Amino acid sequence: MRTRRRKRSRQITRSTKEAYKQHKFASKLELYMYKALEKQKIKVLYEGKTFEVVPGFNFSASSYEKTKGKKILQDKGNKNILPIRYTPDFIDIQDPPRFIIECKGNPNEAFPLRWKLFKKHLIDKNINASLFMPRNQKDCDEVVRLLKTSYI
Repeated sequence: MRTRRRKRSRQITRSTKEAYKQHKFASKLELYMYKALEKQKIKVLYEGKTFEVVPGFNFSASSYEKTKGKKILQDKGNKNILPIRYTPDFIDIQDPPRFIIECKGNPNEAFPLRWKLFKKHLIDKNINASLFMPRNQKDCDEVVRLLKTSYI
């Protein structure tokens, strides 16, 4: 008789928080990006603007759902649903921004959906910004090179 091997659940990657000057960066990759932009004198805001990609609403119907630790369905309806917000890591200081940078070493499973909603939001609001998503330090250097040739 064969025994079935159990799959290990994937651990959520915990990034190392870093502080530099007046900012507290969520990862070492964000710090590297900030220093690279600073070295080339490219002015950006770190987590300077939050976009509401899906507005909040009132859900007035019933919604029966199991909650954590409970074995029975409970009515979780008749509530205000909070908006979905997105804050990019770096944004151009101009308004509207010419470019937006999101450093993402290891994206979690929710990120691709949020990223698509953010792109849709930019189109709906006629914000014609170039998006950059560096995944490592080499990508960060490439983003800085592209910004230098295109915007500075």
